Amino acid sequence: MTANGWLQIALFCVVVIAITRPLGGYMNRVFNGERTFLHPVLRPVERLIYWCCGVDEKHEQHWLIYAAAMLLFSLAGVLSLYALQRFQAMLPFNPAGQSAVEQSLAFNTAISFITNTNWQSYTPETTMSYLTQMAGLAVHNFVSAATGIALAVAVIRGFAQREVKTIGNFWVDLTRCTLYVLLPISMIVGLFFVWQGMPQTLGPYVDAATLEGAKQTIAVGPVASQEVIKMLGTNGGGFFNANSAHPFENPNALTNFVQMVLIFSLGAGLTNVLGRMVKNEKQGWALFAAMGVLFLVGAAVCYWSEAQGNPAFAQYHVDQAPNALQAGGNMEGKEVRFGIANSALFTTVTTDASCGAVNTMHDSLTPLGGAVPLVNIQLGEVIFGGVGSGLYGILAFAIVAMFVAGLMVGRTPEYLGKKLEAKEVKMTILALLSLPLSILGWTALATVLPAGLAGTANAGPHGFSEILYAFTSATGNNGSAFAGLSANTLFYNVTLAFAMLIGRFVFVIPLLAVAGSLAQKKLLAPSAGTFPTTGPLFVGLLVGVILIVGGLTYFPAVSLGPVVEQVAMNHGTLYAASP
Repeated sequence: MTANGWLQIALFCVVVIAITRPLGGYMNRVFNGERTFLHPVLRPVERLIYWCCGVDEKHEQHWLIYAAAMLLFSLAGVLSLYALQRFQAMLPFNPAGQSAVEQSLAFNTAISFITNTNWQSYTPETTMSYLTQMAGLAVHNFVSAATGIALAVAVIRGFAQREVKTIGNFWVDLTRCTLYVLLPISMIVGLFFVWQGMPQTLGPYVDAATLEGAKQTIAVGPVASQEVIKMLGTNGGGFFNANSAHPFENPNALTNFVQMVLIFSLGAGLTNVLGRMVKNEKQGWALFAAMGVLFLVGAAVCYWSEAQGNPAFAQYHVDQAPNALQAGGNMEGKEVRFGIANSALFTTVTTDASCGAVNTMHDSLTPLGGAVPLVNIQLGEVIFGGVGSGLYGILAFAIVAMFVAGLMVGRTPEYLGKKLEAKEVKMTILALLSLPLSILGWTALATVLPAGLAGTANAGPHGFSEILYAFTSATGNNGSAFAGLSANTLFYNVTLAFAMLIGRFVFVIPLLAVAGSLAQKKLLAPSAGTFPTTGPLFVGLLVGVILIVGGLTYFPAVSLGPVVEQVAMNHGTLYAASP
């Protein structure tokens, strides 16, 4: 580890903190229907969309109607994206002549992009046409992100509103998020990315002659427009197979820094939206602080582990210390442009949020370093999290934390002025239990079936980690992978798709029910017995609950993978690849 590396991590933290409140204030005005500086240009467009779709923007929906609208919209997205992939060979904007996508892969990809997972079991530049990349993948990067944010705002309204049976209008929230938040930022940063060297063209792939006289085809295309929403919407699906390790997707250290900020920006801003909507910004900052503590611990552990290098190399007298001539540490699978610090930081950021973007291969991390992204996702990606999902995920843990606090003092728990009764606690527990049921259930199935074991590239605990990470990533709607797993098979395409559906919909629908129940309740005034939820005590309780629940649930599985592998590595044992 170096002072320069810590300085870069500190700079990232400062920027995220600085943009949280202004971005939160802007989003709060957008979702409350208040005037913003973009209204003179975008308000007529918004009204036109409502008129064309027959939406009454003043009509709010019961939570059941809100959930049904979200599910039907997602179903339409799955069907349209599946059809686009299957028929892309007959459609325009296909200069490389890409053939139709195989059925199970098209199904997996359609589910992946609708659920904001962006798991990619394929090589994008050789599988998807320009039209599929633009009208399919990039478009769903926008709408799946907007759906997640809309769901988070709906859950916030459950706490903020009083004695009503509605939690907003899904179509209005979806439209406003896309029009006022995602599109303006994407257009500005997209142009910045083009300036920095990202391709943005509909021209054909470029043929180049190598020094040996051979022909090399260089894939290009509309990269920048997809790259920006991939990061801002915490989607993660890259235009190229190498993702953000590819110089066309991530040209330099500046774009690398901007991409990391984009990943955290909306998730951090939504904590401030919560505070503003409940009329107490300290509540949002308390959640931000809990997220920040967990983030810093993960980043420090990953950076330390990768900077130490591989102890098994000591017997070969390999110098792994940083100096003027080398970065030192474990550089396997990393971009020399970014080094250890930015690779570890990027890894932590993308798995704190539900963003599958990578600038280093997670399969090449040290066991302890690889455990950090694995555990980040298993905790529900509540550490700033995906757009929307991180906030309603940590609110679920906050409800559990207040329930525990209520048990300790012997009174009905309250949070943000609302009583948490049996219905809310049961629905929250149902949501939280759905994640380990999917992660551990599918992993157990894959480790005993030949079809599951056939995809692993390594023997022993690392092979187990590859399978566990895949289903963790899919259920967590993250999309990154321990890349040693060959997942483009019928078994993995189908099982991972169902894991994504569980992680997105089975998790959030009970929380919408909680929001609908809370919205009907009165707002309680604080009393002498009210547990304070804006100070260090609450932050510590919330962090403790997250870690205890995650530890009790996943520690046995993590012990079979990264922990065993780390112990073996410390003793100089390297597991060979499977034959």
